[in-house]
Amino acid sequence: MSAFPTSPPPPAADELVRIFEDLGFVTRSPRLVPLLQQIWRVAHVSDAAVLVEGESGTGKMVVAEAIHRLDPKRSRHPFVTAPCAAIPGSVAESELFGHTRGAFSGAVDERLGLFRSGDHGTVFLDDISDLPLSLQPKLLDVLQRRIVRAVGSDRECRVDVRTIAATNVALETLVAKGTFRADLLYRLDVINLRIPPLRDRRDDLGVLVLALARRHADLYGPIREVAPALAARLAQAPLRGNVRELEHLVERMLFAKSSGDTLGLEDLPPPAEDTGDLDRACEAAVDGAWAAICQDGIGFDEALRRFEQRLLGRALGSAVGTRRELAARLGLSERCLYKKMRALRVAAGWVPPEDADRSGSAAARDVGPGAARPGRAGAGDPAAGPPERD
Repeated sequence: MSAFPTSPPPPAADELVRIFEDLGFVTRSPRLVPLLQQIWRVAHVSDAAVLVEGESGTGKMVVAEAIHRLDPKRSRHPFVTAPCAAIPGSVAESELFGHTRGAFSGAVDERLGLFRSGDHGTVFLDDISDLPLSLQPKLLDVLQRRIVRAVGSDRECRVDVRTIAATNVALETLVAKGTFRADLLYRLDVINLRIPPLRDRRDDLGVLVLALARRHADLYGPIREVAPALAARLAQAPLRGNVRELEHLVERMLFAKSSGDTLGLEDLPPPAEDTGDLDRACEAAVDGAWAAICQDGIGFDEALRRFEQRLLGRALGSAVGTRRELAARLGLSERCLYKKMRALRVAAGWVPPEDADRSGSAAARDVGPGAARPGRAGAGDPAAGPPERD
């Protein structure tokens, strides 16, 4: 990143942390102070485009709003969010750049568009990686010339906005794939801010939980303290959804809490404590499936079918009582269980084909039309399930 021009120095670390806490970005980690200082300087000195990178739920929008609110020039003007992933491609051009009356069927009124609505303020392009390729040249023109032309108009309107874009994927990889323009990336990525995931700021968990609980104090009552044991337990959780996932967890804890002003281990919902083994098992399965996709060239649907087939086969081979009890354990209706057995061609005693090939076991067989009777979903076979009703 190029050097900034002379600027007022940022406040001392403690004061800077307090300022950003008021802006919604909570941290006590000394490792994040350089990031806060960088955001401060961006807001007070540079008017260049900013690209905020980080995983989903890390607080990219909070950072964008902080830049806007700290900017002495633009904070009095609008902060406009353009959720690129949520805008249908058919109306994205109109949403971003506006349209004239009668520009297309249904355009009964003129629309300014988000860029003109945010004039003199900040336009935040969230999930910029999802911007349709067809619109990228027009956005590039806005960034280069600071002009907007509405759909159906031959008149160019000058706009004065700071553009902040956010992404949770590496745009360089999209450029390599041909789905994102390299020249647009260069225009967006003048100043780059990388927001660390929650797993890299475990020492912030206690203050984050307390701050998130206080956001909901009006609804659930005040929380004055977070037990160190709870923070330590959360530090072991995957929390792949980052701060967003943590906030949902805190709200579940507050909802279930009946008394007291301290959040502790006893308030942690059981599912949050018991997901570690399942998460690790899923990660291992995903790693294996991805390796198979890369090496064997099988598609996503086939990989998913094989996984479901093996999971259902393992469930049928377990000692979980009756089929009705097994369906309940799987969270399925009994009829849905039988339908899955037929669709995946799995019955009791089924083993993966590669295991059957290795062992030569006569018990290994696919179940379906034309298969041997013990695996068929026919009359008298438990795999047939309850009779279908119209």
